[in-house]
Amino acid sequence: MKKIAIIAAMAGELKPLVRGWERRGPNLWAGRVGDCEAVAVAGGMGARAAERAVERVLAEANPDALVSYGWAGALTCAVKAGAVCVISEVVEDGTGERFATASRDGYRLITLDHVARADEKRALAQKHQAVLVDMEAATVARMAAARRVPFYCFKGISDGYADRLPDFNRFVDTERGELKTGALVAYAAVHPVYWGSLWRMGKNSGVAADGLVELMRGNLE
Repeated sequence: MKKIAIIAAMAGELKPLVRGWERRGPNLWAGRVGDCEAVAVAGGMGARAAERAVERVLAEANPDALVSYGWAGALTCAVKAGAVCVISEVVEDGTGERFATASRDGYRLITLDHVARADEKRALAQKHQAVLVDMEAATVARMAAARRVPFYCFKGISDGYADRLPDFNRFVDTERGELKTGALVAYAAVHPVYWGSLWRMGKNSGVAADGLVELMRGNLE
């Protein structure tokens, strides 16, 4: 493998990885991961944003592999917030499509078209026998398959199975792939019941972002 393209949703997911890399444009960086040349993009949340992000890195480079990278939510207590995970299979909930990654051992991840709510996590885990959930990996996997290049997926757990969090969907613009941070902060400010979980989510997200760097370096074949 000579060149990889790394697709994340949010810039914070990539921050530890791209420190010192060359900036090629808004939320786009170029650097190295081990012996591989790499481009990385934070393209936004959801399938449409992921598709645009892949198209952007394909225009920037001709990668030998695509990598879905960043934060995911825990569907069960089998994985803890702050942990990092190699994904061996991605399942798109809406279609039931399954995509194997180039990693032989790892976890199964579900891709949803929205942020998983606390009241649906158990049913999702049982339906797919999976322990993690995100919004982008299946799109990246499908586009890798179309190009016939290897697909990898590395995820860090931002929030635990039992964490009590607001319904993020009311603050996500899925067409643009943006989290309306200001509206979320304003909502949380008057709902102290969420303060503790949101603080822990921020802390665990940072730990996971740091851990993802070494996880990916050690698991690219």
